[in-house]
Amino acid sequence: MGRRKNNNQSSTSNEEEGNMKNHLRFQDADEVIEDAAESSNLDHSMCDPDSSVFLEDSDDKTSADYYFDSYSHFGIHEEMLKDTVRTKTYQNVIYQNKFLFKNKIVLDVGAGTGILSLFCAKAGAEHVYAVECSHMADMAKEIVEANGYSKVVTVLKGKIEEIELPVAKVDIIISEWMGYFLLFENMLNSVLYARDKWLVDDGIVLPDKASLHLTAIEDADYKEDKIEFWNNVYGFDMSCIKKQAIMEPLVDTVDQNQIATNCQLLKTMDISKMAPGDASFTAPFKLVAERDDFIHALVAYFDVSFTKCHKLMGFSTGPRSRATHWKQTVLYLEDVLTVCVGEAIVGSLTVAPNKKNPRDVDIMLKYSFNGRRCNASRVQYYKMR
Repeated sequence: MGRRKNNNQSSTSNEEEGNMKNHLRFQDADEVIEDAAESSNLDHSMCDPDSSVFLEDSDDKTSADYYFDSYSHFGIHEEMLKDTVRTKTYQNVIYQNKFLFKNKIVLDVGAGTGILSLFCAKAGAEHVYAVECSHMADMAKEIVEANGYSKVVTVLKGKIEEIELPVAKVDIIISEWMGYFLLFENMLNSVLYARDKWLVDDGIVLPDKASLHLTAIEDADYKEDKIEFWNNVYGFDMSCIKKQAIMEPLVDTVDQNQIATNCQLLKTMDISKMAPGDASFTAPFKLVAERDDFIHALVAYFDVSFTKCHKLMGFSTGPRSRATHWKQTVLYLEDVLTVCVGEAIVGSLTVAPNKKNPRDVDIMLKYSFNGRRCNASRVQYYKMR
């Protein structure tokens, strides 16, 4: 039986199993050039405990306010900065491709602590505009000053859709916009807005490619613990909660040994060319069983790549790659599918921002399975919130 790994454990890579057949091969994020280590502790900010990052709740906040407020606390930035797959990949992209940044104007969308802006400044950018809407912008200004980059990095506090830059155009837009399931939090639209308004015609967006993938897993123990639990709670039927629990995708680390089918590419996004509406899509899938097993859930994950570099760079958040803070997104099925090797689960996944809160993601899964031991056909709805 499969069991979820502890969230702090890293999945070991297993290239021998052929897991990357439909993936790009990326350089390991740990392969950092020597001077990269010099910036590795810029994230230990020298924050005043009386600073405005400690916020009071307000009764008139919107969902967007809560989104930005969540990024005001240092804890979420600590988690992201300590994600070495994420942060060192960006560091490598910038430091190992200084020819892209030399004497260029850079826009950092959703700058957070300003770590990417500092990387760009150190790589030789003429100027970097770091845009951050949360109160972390105040800390980013202090961090920039403390590290001697005030003349190169300008921190602008506000939403990218509302601020004005001191320049008409920028040469490069860099951002770490990806959320759980790639699209949760919907920050991609802010990057596309900035691209259309400020990027020069031959400008570069980093990263410039993102892809969403799907596979299927055996996960009896965890489904029993988290979903079926509600059928009998100390002798009482609480299955009405089960209906809600199964609609909420689980963000967690999946053990690669649980994977029972191929991994399929669902959607590729070209950030340099796509329209905002392209983040809503319906993609067909066909997952073929690689062994006899039970299928309890589908698992989604994403890859990002930087194709404008001297050599291809990027990372994967899949279960066969090193663990990241994004983990994977698990969609539990109402059915338990008994599959035999070679049999296929076919269907489609429809993804769109929630109409009431565009930072949430609505997912519709259609699937059918006709096997020797099992038949099923169903439509399920999920909401990431």
